[in-house]
Amino acid sequence: MITRLTTALLAATVVATPALAQRVPAAQVAVVDLARVGRECTACKSAGTALQSQVATFNSRRTQLNTQLQPERQALQAAVTALNGKQPDAALTQRIQAFQQKEASAAQELERSQNQIQRNQAYISQQINTKLAPLLQPAMDKRGANILLDSDAALRFATTVDVTNDVLAALNAVLTSVATTAPAQPAQQQNPQGR
Repeated sequence: MITRLTTALLAATVVATPALAQRVPAAQVAVVDLARVGRECTACKSAGTALQSQVATFNSRRTQLNTQLQPERQALQAAVTALNGKQPDAALTQRIQAFQQKEASAAQELERSQNQIQRNQAYISQQINTKLAPLLQPAMDKRGANILLDSDAALRFATTVDVTNDVLAALNAVLTSVATTAPAQPAQQQNPQGR
């Protein structure tokens, strides 16, 4: 009985030894400045300029709409103030309602424009990230790294572990342009009630 137990323990030790012998490899860390890659890649710069232009156009239109609506807003406020708490007549009520419709229409236009800019920004990021992600592993392999950190996550690091220039060069080679207008969203389907 003791012989069998000893044999079983010895066999278990032999089987378990290879599992214990496998060590985790030493950490070889590389860092990449993803913010710099996003700022300095050639296609990223062009996309950033186009996006800034879209934002400037939005801001200009917002100012234009506000400038167009401001005189009418002030005139209506003056007319309501002149009533000293009395109810406006039908003509003034109609002017107020028409103005509120203009304001609502302007707000909807600005909201659509702002949503489009946000969609464009997300689309630009998606295109860049799609090309960038597969470039990170080869940059790590080139330097023998098995861990890659964003430089923002590292307190300090030696320049010898920085692979930003390698990643930036690779991204410039594969990402020659970026579309700055997101594709149209599919129309939302409305489900009829009661079916």
